[in-house]
Amino acid sequence: MGGKVAYVLGHEKAKKLTCKEDIQTIDCLQTPSNRALVGYGFDVHAYEEGKPMFLGGVCVHETIGFKAHSDGDVAIHALIDALLGAAGAGDIGELFPDNDPRYKNIDSKTLLKEVCSFLTKVGFEITHCDIAIMAEFPRLSPFKDAIRFCLAEIMEVNPVHVNIKATTTEKLGFIGRKEGVAASATATLNYYDWTRV
Repeated sequence: MGGKVAYVLGHEKAKKLTCKEDIQTIDCLQTPSNRALVGYGFDVHAYEEGKPMFLGGVCVHETIGFKAHSDGDVAIHALIDALLGAAGAGDIGELFPDNDPRYKNIDSKTLLKEVCSFLTKVGFEITHCDIAIMAEFPRLSPFKDAIRFCLAEIMEVNPVHVNIKATTTEKLGFIGRKEGVAASATATLNYYDWTRV
């Protein structure tokens, strides 16, 4: 091809990583920070008749759902924003725009799985989340455990590290007037500690 072959002198510190033990030979590679990173998320959707309502990935009502581009699961949407916030990775609208036909009526569990996969690939571990769902309708107490276990399975965390709270607004505001549901969430991430492997 008209080119020339050249040899470049290597260096003993330029080691190839083949086995996990090879990491120990790289003295410039620092142990990951153990600092916890916390993010916050919030979402709200109005009711819409003629579709099921999903909260935290669980169907909580069969015929009154949410007016939304996706399935409108405010609990998962708030959680996604909290996870992305902790990672400094923007918000749900940046990753999944509401004008993109790919996300029309999409199951929000699918979006959460994609976010969890992204967080793992860039070096984070999900350690805890806390979600508050604000609704006058429907009554959510019977679904809290199902929501907890559903989200824990998706995020691959122990269910004890997923906290679900259900509350009302004491008949105040749009929630009190039974016009819609809101959810807020916090999430905690840690850097993946490869030294434990």
